[in-house]
Formats: sequence, structure tokens, C-alpha cells
Amino acid sequence: MTAAPAPQPSTPVVHTRWAPVVAVALAMLVATSEMSMAGVVLPSIGADLGADPAATTWVLLAYALPMAAIAIPAGRWADRADARLIFAVSMAGVGVTSVFAACAPALWVLLAVRLLQGVAGGLTLAVYLPVIAATVRADQRARAISAVVTIMTIGGMAGTSLGGLVAGTSGWRAVFLLKLPLVAGALWLGLWALPRDGRGLPVPGLPLLREAVLLGGMVAAVLVAVDEIVTRPVVAAGLGALAVGLGVTWARLPASRPVIALVRARRFGFTALGLFLVCFNVALTVFLLPYFLADVLHKGPEVAGMLLLVQIGAMTVTSPVAGWLADRVGALPAAATGAALTAGATLLPVTLSADSGLAHLAWQVALVGVGFGLFNTPVIAAVMAAAPAGSTGAAGGVGGTVRMIATTLAPAVAALCWTAAGGGLAGFRTALVVLTVVQAAGMLALLAARRGRAAVSVADGG
Repeated sequence: MTAAPAPQPSTPVVHTRWAPVVAVALAMLVATSEMSMAGVVLPSIGADLGADPAATTWVLLAYALPMAAIAIPAGRWADRADARLIFAVSMAGVGVTSVFAACAPALWVLLAVRLLQGVAGGLTLAVYLPVIAATVRADQRARAISAVVTIMTIGGMAGTSLGGLVAGTSGWRAVFLLKLPLVAGALWLGLWALPRDGRGLPVPGLPLLREAVLLGGMVAAVLVAVDEIVTRPVVAAGLGALAVGLGVTWARLPASRPVIALVRARRFGFTALGLFLVCFNVALTVFLLPYFLADVLHKGPEVAGMLLLVQIGAMTVTSPVAGWLADRVGALPAAATGAALTAGATLLPVTLSADSGLAHLAWQVALVGVGFGLFNTPVIAAVMAAAPAGSTGAAGGVGGTVRMIATTLAPAVAALCWTAAGGGLAGFRTALVVLTVVQAAGMLALLAARRGRAAVSVADGG
């Protein structure tokens, strides 16, 4: 088998090209909205295909698992391939599998298609940072990332709402076809705007495939363990041990050495740790707020949805400011500032009581959104800046994996705190304090990263 070419140091970009950024933003919108849009139609899928709710949740997991499995190896592969071709393959793959998903006659067929769709979406995630590195000036990269984040956020909100309307009028199958015009537009713009570099698409070697299997198994074990930790703790412990074993096996592979070297570099390692810890913030909106609203304020899920929109809106408005700030003062200082504000805002709701009004809760949730919006774009830019030249894809893969594991573990940690304190207002406050401490530790990690140097090279691991 012909070895893949080694990563090539990138030539400094003199003039930013914004069309590739827009193409990548549209592609990222397509890839990330697959979870939320499919989630809207799970009950309809179950009713039509004769599946119970537990089985239909695999429509989401079948998409997420391959994305997690290939995040790191696909990122390393993207560093050795033509980003334009990867972009084209990923968008074409998403489009074709969307048509097959809409035509699926049985649940097992839909799940098989969703696995392939997850691989295609994973390629999109692997290539977006290399595209930005190749087309955007170093002093404008945070603003480019903020543009991608803003388009993804606004488009994701609109897409989820539109998906619900389409499902109600035309059925769940139409939802999978809804994004095809967007896929076509992103594909056309990408082929027109993305630069060619002549490296082609090297055949992924056996080491990369072995990595994907081990990392995919590890992430799957973690996801299922978190789901079982309350009802079947023994099973959860066994799955946790399996995840550790798979992770250790992966770490001993020769192919993993480049990634381990990257993570061991002080600046990159502490930046990734900060990303991991601050992303525990997700537990506030996906677990604590819904339970606080239901058990303490006796409000329904529609109120939780409204508050989520408030937070997302605040993040969306803040994201462009965060990109500008990161380009002016540096990605790490901006990310640390956002982390500090996020941690502080997470602690504010400890003052809430059973008599608190929704307006009081809403402004506190909005402040959390502002803090995380100030953190999110700069930390992505910091991950990108901490990677050595030619290793942006690998860095993005590590960042994506870290974020996914954090957002999986965080609700479980919050649930344990809630249960240990007896639930209700006491459980809510206990979990908030723990989340605040975790996020404050993330801020300290980002400050520690400022004193380190980026990795100087990443050897070809096959």
C-alpha cells in the first residue's frame, strides 16, 4: 500500500478568501443539524417503522458514533489529502445517504444508512479547520470561525423548526430530503471556491482504520456506560473498564504517537483540557434547567425550550464579538475570559428559589449564553493555533472528540450531584456549585496554556 504523504507546512495566507469560509459554514450546518432534525421526527419514525422509543434513539446514535470514531484518524488523514476533494466526498455522501434514509423500508436499513451518513458528516468536521487554515489570514481566523459558528447556530435553530413543520405536513421522510438544496449549494460553492493542492485522496492505511475501530468502541462504551450508570451501575462500571482498555490499546499503537505528542505539548494539552472542562456547561441546559423547572417551579418542557432559545440567541449575538476579540487580544486570553464569565454565570442561579419568576431565570440563562459565546469561538481558534503547521485536521479531531466526551459526561455528573443531594432545590444548587468548580478549573487550564509553546511537529503515524 502506498503511504500517505506527510503533512505539509502551510504557506502563510496573504489575502483572506471568504467564499471558502461560507462553503464550510454551510457544510458544517448540514453535518451538525442532522442530530437535531432527526430528533424531531423520532416518534414518527417509531410509529411508521414499528419501533419502540429505545430503538429509535439509535437513529441519533448511529449518526453520532461514526463521527466520534473517525474524528481523530479522519483529521490526521485530512492533513495529508486535498481538502477540496474531501469536502466534495463528504457533501456528496450526505446527499446520497439522505435520499436513502428517506426511502428506508425498515429501521435496520435506516440505521445502516445513518452509519454511513455519520462517516460523511465526520469528514466534514475533519476538513473545516484545514480549509480555514489554507484560506484565511492568521489574524482573521477567529472571525472566520465565528462566522461558521453563527451560521451553524442560526441555521440549526431554523432547520429544527422547519423540520418540525415539514414532518407535520409531509411526514418524517421529507425531513431527510429537506436539506438537499443546502447540500447542493454547499457542494457547488465548495467546488468553485476551495483551492486545489494536488495531493488527491490517499487510501487510508490499516493503522487509521484500526484507530477508528478502537476509538469508536471507546466512545460507544462511554456513551452506553453513562446511560446505564443509574439503573445498572455494575454494567456501567464494566463498560467504563472496557472504554479504558480500548483507550490504552489505542495509545500503544504507533499510529497514535503523533496525536499523543500533540496532546503532550503544554499549550495544546492545556487548551484541550480547558475545552473539556468548560464544555461541562452543557449540563445546565440539558439536565439541570429542565429538572429545576419541572420539580421546583412546576413548569412544562415548553418553558425549557424557550429558555434554551434565549441561551442560543445570546450565544449567536456574542459569537461575532468573540471572534473579533480573539483576533485582537489573542485566542487564549479571550477564551479564558469567556470561561470565567461562563463559570460565574453558572453559579448565579444558586440564588433562585421556588418563588423565582421566569424573567429572573431568563436573564441568568442569557448571561450563561453570553459567557459561552465568548468562550466557544476563541477556544476553537486556540486549538487551531496551538497545532503545528500541517496538523490542523488532527487538532480539530482531538478537539471534537474532547467536546463530545465532555457533553456526554457532564449531564451524568450533574445527575449524580442532583441525586446525592436529594433532588429539588438542594440538588439543583449542589450540581451548580460542582459545575462552576469544573468550569473554573477549565479557565485555569487555559491560563496555564498561555505559558506553554505549541507543538513543533507531528510525525506521520500512517
